[in-house]
Amino acid sequence: MNVSRLRKDAEAIFKAGLEAVNPIHEVKKHVTLQNDRLTVGTKTYNLADYEGVYVIGTGKASAAMAQAIEELLGGRLKEGVVNVKYGHLFPLHRIKVNEAGHPVPDEAGFRGTQEIIELLKKTKKTDLVLFLISGGGSALLPYPAEGLTLEDMQEVTKCLLEVGACIHEINALRKHLSQVKGGRLAKLAYPSTLISLMLSDVIGDDLDTIASGPTVPDKSSFADCLKILEKYQMRERIPHSVVEFLEEGARGKVDETPKADDPVFERTQNLIVSSNIHAIQAAKKKADELGYNTQILSTFVEGETKEVARVHAAVAKEILKTGNPVSRPACIISGGETTVTIRGEGLGGRNQEFVLAAAIDIDGLENVVVLSGGTDGTDGPTDAAGAIADGDTVKRATKKGLNAESYLQDNDSYHFFEPLGDLLITGPTHTNVMDLRLVMVG
Repeated sequence: MNVSRLRKDAEAIFKAGLEAVNPIHEVKKHVTLQNDRLTVGTKTYNLADYEGVYVIGTGKASAAMAQAIEELLGGRLKEGVVNVKYGHLFPLHRIKVNEAGHPVPDEAGFRGTQEIIELLKKTKKTDLVLFLISGGGSALLPYPAEGLTLEDMQEVTKCLLEVGACIHEINALRKHLSQVKGGRLAKLAYPSTLISLMLSDVIGDDLDTIASGPTVPDKSSFADCLKILEKYQMRERIPHSVVEFLEEGARGKVDETPKADDPVFERTQNLIVSSNIHAIQAAKKKADELGYNTQILSTFVEGETKEVARVHAAVAKEILKTGNPVSRPACIISGGETTVTIRGEGLGGRNQEFVLAAAIDIDGLENVVVLSGGTDGTDGPTDAAGAIADGDTVKRATKKGLNAESYLQDNDSYHFFEPLGDLLITGPTHTNVMDLRLVMVG
């Protein structure tokens, strides 16, 4: 198993992971219709009991999920609106699709969210609402709290991304600065029956973190948000109106997000239809079939990307030296989602930066390949899902005049891998269950 074979197999394993989390298939696994009986997970709803069935959605995979619902319900659907990231369209006939900005929310996302709110205002107790949620759903559902603006939300989001805040911290602030997140959308839908189908893109599949938990009781508080500002020294970097609003909330002068005892949740079902572990398990199955000794490291991997990369590189070295934790040919698989603290001016994303940092650490090692990709097909503000490298990557780059350390310091992994032809390009995958990383040792 030389480097050429390892690279080819790594891409095949990554592809197998993607195919396992196809949103259309995953929705249909959990949602079935027989006559008028709609079964969602363990619950069954008699559609004859409802005057209207509506669909709303947000996230990179929401249009694909919506197609599954259209195919299942057909003419039973009365109306629908979903917000997706630019370029993540899917052919729909009964449900309107709005394209909008991600990861920084934009005006198109705001207008799309207005449409969703207007649709919910039409619904009654005798209606059924299906809410389709996937990764990216928080940024694609922007509707600032009263007194705040979309520009305020954009500034806060940019700052949180720059300081390397984790998704739980980002979403805690998003919930408290919004009229629809942190359980507030469930309040808008009440007293309709509400079913939320979720494609999880968060560590541990926490329901209240996926897309900032619009239909789930919120465990975070205004006080938590202020602690996050202090942790990252953000008070002077974000609009004063935001800081003031959060302080008012902590003093009890603004309503908290709905908590578990709120009656609106009595008519709400939340169901995860797919997550990172499904992609990881499918990747393992493919690696096993290709003849590798395979081990899943974890789907809970988070932290600073460069540090996580060094740990993965260390695992490759251990396999070469001692045959632990598995003997060669080996495939180590991990999932989760890391963060990048931006200090440079370059272009890239957490997966490309992971591979660049790993490439430096595996420099000179024979028959070692590292791949990391976002299951949504986009890594940061780029057209790449991630990248792939081996023990010869740094040497090849040096011959082209590319200094790996300099590119890493400038957060410019995209322009490092582009001339090497080592970017992982998939195009929009219409799914999103965090990242998939591979360490291959032949």
